[in-house]
Amino acid sequence: MSLLVKLIGGLVGLLMTLFALGFVLPSTVHVERDTLINAPPAAVFPWVSDFTRWEAWSPWATKDPEAMMQIAGSGLGQTMRWQSENPEVGSGSQTIVERLEGSLLKTHLEFGDRGRADATFKLQPQDGKTLITWSLDTDMRDGVPTLQQPISTYVGFFMDAMIGKDYEAGLQHLQAIVEANNAT
Repeated sequence: MSLLVKLIGGLVGLLMTLFALGFVLPSTVHVERDTLINAPPAAVFPWVSDFTRWEAWSPWATKDPEAMMQIAGSGLGQTMRWQSENPEVGSGSQTIVERLEGSLLKTHLEFGDRGRADATFKLQPQDGKTLITWSLDTDMRDGVPTLQQPISTYVGFFMDAMIGKDYEAGLQHLQAIVEANNAT
């Protein structure tokens, strides 16, 4: 009997320690992917700087073509809201917060109680081509209910693998579309 009590006590202690560590472990995440597109930045930038064009290349549009999308405005301040039953897409909003024609686009994302993030597209000319870098920065505890923060912190350790593959797919779609449209 005492061995069982010790095992249960040890397991409870371990779980409480892991839970507490979730509040103090690093919670910031940076995910980044890039690709070289055979087109100048002027041909690439319109595809990333206007949410009305994202459906053509976004990896999440492919995951749920039935997702509800609402786009308001244009240019700086343009906002896209989406709602999906697919947990890989979820619900949220994204707003353009910085826009430098042909070279930089920054957006702020809100995922409700799942947190917040900032995404950046950097476009750099390279011999008539464009090196595009898509990155995501977030604090996994920011905007998350207190008792869910430790779990969110642990999820952060897997964000590069989870989001990175989506960024790679999106950049591949973007490359194919831009290069096909630039060839004409």
